[in-house]
Amino acid sequence: SVCHVEIADIYDHKHQDLSAEDASTGLSRMSTDICKSIFRKLAADGTVFTPNVFRTLKATYYRQALDLLDGYYNDAKMNGLVIDRHREEKSIELFAENIIRAGNVFLDNPHETPFIPTWNRVHAADPDFLKDLQAAAKADQAEFA
Repeated sequence: SVCHVEIADIYDHKHQDLSAEDASTGLSRMSTDICKSIFRKLAADGTVFTPNVFRTLKATYYRQALDLLDGYYNDAKMNGLVIDRHREEKSIELFAENIIRAGNVFLDNPHETPFIPTWNRVHAADPDFLKDLQAAAKADQAEFA
């Protein structure tokens, strides 16, 4: 299962397709990008990655996800809800493969631009940016809320 978390009172929530057949779009790409970001952050903190580490992460994720799916499936069944277990397991398999995909990308290019800039860096480049962003958000809210 995939969870989106609310980040604001007003948020334009966009559902994305799983995109199992195209790793460059949708949730498939998002899961790969998230993994790469986590790997880069951990590497910056001193974690050493090898292909074996990524295989272990994949196996651990896969087992944990299947165990959680069992619980969700049983909860749904007890409450008269239906879960497409096959579809959920296919999603788990895709995300597990994307751990390996992200790991391979990381190993091939460990110095890829790691993160979006910090707000301190944004402020240094454009001291008025946060004030301008707040004004734009208020204008959008006044126009569209």
